[in-house]
Amino acid sequence: MKKIAIISDIHGNLESLMAVLEDIKGRNVDKIMCLGDIIAKGSNQQQCIELIKNNCDIVLRGNCDEYFTSNIDLSNKSKQEIDRINWNKNKLTQENAEYLSKLPYCFEFYMSGRLVRLFHATPEKINDFVGNIDNIDRLYMLFLPSKNTTSNQIADIVIYGHIHTPFIQRIYNRTIINTGSVGNSIDVFRNAKKDGNVKNTTVANYLIISGNYNSKNIDEKISYELISIPYNIDKELKSNTDNIEMLSYEEEIRNGKYRDMEKIYKSFEVRGIDKNKI
Repeated sequence: MKKIAIISDIHGNLESLMAVLEDIKGRNVDKIMCLGDIIAKGSNQQQCIELIKNNCDIVLRGNCDEYFTSNIDLSNKSKQEIDRINWNKNKLTQENAEYLSKLPYCFEFYMSGRLVRLFHATPEKINDFVGNIDNIDRLYMLFLPSKNTTSNQIADIVIYGHIHTPFIQRIYNRTIINTGSVGNSIDVFRNAKKDGNVKNTTVANYLIISGNYNSKNIDEKISYELISIPYNIDKELKSNTDNIEMLSYEEEIRNGKYRDMEKIYKSFEVRGIDKNKI
């Protein structure tokens, strides 16, 4: 049996990444794989990149990794957005910008007879949003191959990040897993009367999948464990003295609430969810 830790969406949060890597060390994990979005939001982006380089066997490209290492047309951007783009770009050395820009989109392997496919958001788009609230067709799409996937087979297990909320779901004898976020955990369903303790959300999340690595024998054991690790949020915020989005960053990591909830609500409308009934 092999244990593989899968992490995602660090977003420059050094304290949460160190807490996760320390926890992984104590669990006799054989490999660590990262689904991207190492950078953006937090100030400690360079340190996080170096830790990922030194500890991860496989690293994939996230939408923020791609966006902030590309040539962005600034002509139609607001001053606030231009400042944000420049701040994030200036956080990177040329070497690390090139490293992020060349990361692969997808990785696949067999685990106890199941084809496991890893990507950041969806097989088709690096910045698409698919959550456990989506309809069955949208969820099934996650298993399908695309021009970005390693093979043209339909996956048995898909593991992704991007939405920052962990979950496991089964459909059509297949398994969907979202690792959640190491450094920027949020819950998009919020209601002052219904909310539990916010510390259920404001933790560092990751996944361990256990089974026979590279085995195509489906009659073997496999297991999945979603893990949540508390970390020192105050210390992380104190290290962000130069963060130009400090208020938004603090709102997310301390309160688990996404900085642009109107964007989330618009996505709810597309899915037929009334935000007033959440």
